[in-house]
Amino acid sequence: MSATVNHSLADWLPAEQGPWHLDFEQWPQAQAQRWRAVLAVGAAGRKVLLAERDEDALLLQSVEARLQSPVRWKRCEAEAVTHWLGAGEADFRALSDVEEALVEAETVGSTEELSALRLSEQASPVVRLLNATLYDALQDGASDVHIECTARGAVIRFRVDGVMAPVRQVESAQVAERLVSRLKVMAELDIGERRLPQDGRFKLKVQGREVDFRLSIMPSVFGEDAVVRVLDRARIELGERGRGQLTLDALGFDDEQRAAIRHQARQPHGMLLVTGPTGSGKTTTLYATLAEIHTGADKIITIEDPVEYQLPGVVQIPVNEKKGLSFSRGLRSILRHDPDRVMVGEIRDAETAQIAVQAALTGHLVFSTVHANNAFDVIGRFMHMGLDLYNVVSALNAVLAQRLVRLTCTHCAVPHQPAPEQLARHGLSVGAGRYLRGEGCGHCRGTGYRGRRAVAELLRLDDGLRDLIAQRAPMSTIKETARSRGMTTLRAEALVAVTRGETTFEELERVTLDE
Repeated sequence: MSATVNHSLADWLPAEQGPWHLDFEQWPQAQAQRWRAVLAVGAAGRKVLLAERDEDALLLQSVEARLQSPVRWKRCEAEAVTHWLGAGEADFRALSDVEEALVEAETVGSTEELSALRLSEQASPVVRLLNATLYDALQDGASDVHIECTARGAVIRFRVDGVMAPVRQVESAQVAERLVSRLKVMAELDIGERRLPQDGRFKLKVQGREVDFRLSIMPSVFGEDAVVRVLDRARIELGERGRGQLTLDALGFDDEQRAAIRHQARQPHGMLLVTGPTGSGKTTTLYATLAEIHTGADKIITIEDPVEYQLPGVVQIPVNEKKGLSFSRGLRSILRHDPDRVMVGEIRDAETAQIAVQAALTGHLVFSTVHANNAFDVIGRFMHMGLDLYNVVSALNAVLAQRLVRLTCTHCAVPHQPAPEQLARHGLSVGAGRYLRGEGCGHCRGTGYRGRRAVAELLRLDDGLRDLIAQRAPMSTIKETARSRGMTTLRAEALVAVTRGETTFEELERVTLDE
């Protein structure tokens, strides 16, 4: 590259539309680094994306959608873009702004405050990079941030709407190591321990609201990988698509499912379990259910790990294993606190399951989550824990199994006709349904999907099903009986969403199991 490349914005942009300055607040540093493009803002709010390659229409649409204003594309020399991205403290002005937004961090269970600005009077670029990455994760609605070590550095990826998306490459093994070390400091983990997995958590205050992060460190071939789970209460409160207060309506359940869940949530006693894999929205569904039934007439207590969303008027207890407060021990104490309804964040072991079953049998309504693939597998989980099946089926009212499917982006959706063999595989005929597919635009980051909704199957136990389960009847018999009594499976629920144009066959096959 020639050494005569000019780095001044005035050399690349019209002087009469200036003065020009780089804006890393509207187009953050992490995004600029990822796309090798910086945002310049001139007089009257004119915006130009300075990039080192020819115009990328999809990226330009994405930037315009994010900024809500027109943006012009300008190709520049790669050396100039590199200079604007990284040369000098002035070019990191945006990351300092991010640090001011992430001004206060505190560890769970500690009164000590950690401040990104206090840890070092002149914070290093590694701190700025990490803060910018976490900030961008919040802006993009990511549920997880993955830092995966490679032979040359690391790859940073976000999980958005349940799917992994690359964000940027870290071309330095030393920087990757420092990123993980910085996370360990924030979560008060052992920096010197690099051979064993570690788990922790930390909090940041972003624009006046508190966001929780759970950290998992795992040793790998090239170093240590880190996964940061983002627990943004503001997103939980608004639901997946930001449509208002958290309710079952906001989560996307169809009318019949919503009515059935509400009916089960208003039972005087028993147990309602929600099951599904990690990230399927189980806890959010329980929060929405509790928010709807909470009128102040009942005493509601929850025990969670962690408390992801604060419900006014509900007593919420965070699990603290280090201090000896486990789910089982906390649940015993809760039952002596005169509750009407109890929510257990997760049934993980036989002791917690036994106490929850006893609580349901003694006049309490118990809500909880269990990790299982479908509603029927929950019965197998309890059997594996060694619980008495008669007590389990006596206590259990219903099991809700759910998944989250991505929705077709409404901004770029176009009619689509699936192949006849694809329709036949799902038992559909040509012309039966309205099918849409997203072409990809700035609103959906080019994926064709924007937002998610829940699809579910609800197993409601009646006397006949209880008898079959207690007698340890074959699972095929139990499933056939349940379906003959009106139970709709996950695959069937998702298929209805496909025929309505809400999602696609590809998403259905990604999320639900063939029956």
